[in-house]
Amino acid sequence: MSLDKLFSSETEFQSAFTRGLDNMLDEDALGAFILALANATFDKAIFDSLSIRLKTGFEKWQQFFQEGEDEANVAPDDAAVFRRLKEAGFDNLQLTQKRMAGIWQLQYNQLRSFRPSRNASATFDSIYKDFDEQGFHFNKPFLQKEILWQGQIKQQQVRLLYNKFPFAQMHGLMVINPEQNKPQLLTEQDHQFVWQMLESLSDDMPMGVGYNSLGAFSSVNHQHFQTFVDRKKLPVELSWWQHNGGHEIYPVSCQRFIDAKDAWQRIESLQQADRPYNLLYRKGELYLVTRRFQGSYEHAKWTEGFAWAETMGAITLSSRSDFDTLTETMVRSELQQLFV
Repeated sequence: MSLDKLFSSETEFQSAFTRGLDNMLDEDALGAFILALANATFDKAIFDSLSIRLKTGFEKWQQFFQEGEDEANVAPDDAAVFRRLKEAGFDNLQLTQKRMAGIWQLQYNQLRSFRPSRNASATFDSIYKDFDEQGFHFNKPFLQKEILWQGQIKQQQVRLLYNKFPFAQMHGLMVINPEQNKPQLLTEQDHQFVWQMLESLSDDMPMGVGYNSLGAFSSVNHQHFQTFVDRKKLPVELSWWQHNGGHEIYPVSCQRFIDAKDAWQRIESLQQADRPYNLLYRKGELYLVTRRFQGSYEHAKWTEGFAWAETMGAITLSSRSDFDTLTETMVRSELQQLFV
């Protein structure tokens, strides 16, 4: 499989990722500005390099709203997000902060708390739902400006968009054959594609891929995967868990697969049983968490719900006080709530 230069190394990807954010600030689009700002506040190096341009853009959009300009060409979600940004004020925006709570990775991510909830606030009792052309999906014209890269990989058309409100390093959204308008239901072909794509990458490109089924806090019902580039292991990947050959039992049902076919058999069995799940793909392996449907239990007030990153041990918090006080025991207890 021949991959674009973008995927040849972490250095190449990071360079293109940062350059794309810089270029986005040239766009006269509120969504592009919000995306660049949120990605910059996630990474201090990017924020430092773009801070002057970001502040200029903030003042421009602030004036746009103050002067009562016609908002017809502004997406309602973007307008709602910017109103919250305006309330906070540019100088009060906080960069993402990280710490450990025992083995669990925590981050305080102020801007992510401003994002639209979409499906994440819904209650589900099935992972099956028809694609809705009228709802949010990744073929919307205004999202063209948010594309990092698109092209062919192994005869599949692949679109990689920036994650507008990132919670992982160089966070992206990968859509395979986006024009097919597939709902958020995994197919064997696309599972195999992701597995093979990661296997084809060099060791200089430590990409991971996350996936949420519907009912497992997938916010969009248009089939997509979440990409990130980071050498640091997530807690679920640590060697002492039973699923990795250790002795400790993970707090929620988790399996590790090193064979793509075996992994698909388990995924397919869950889909046939209409059971929600979260996935983490790494090169040559897959972690699968089987869990309860969102809305079937009451999650803790400090979280907006556990999706793939949280079930793998990386917790995003929108409250600074929660970030400061959350304990290892509290995270473990929340994970145990998902156990089925």
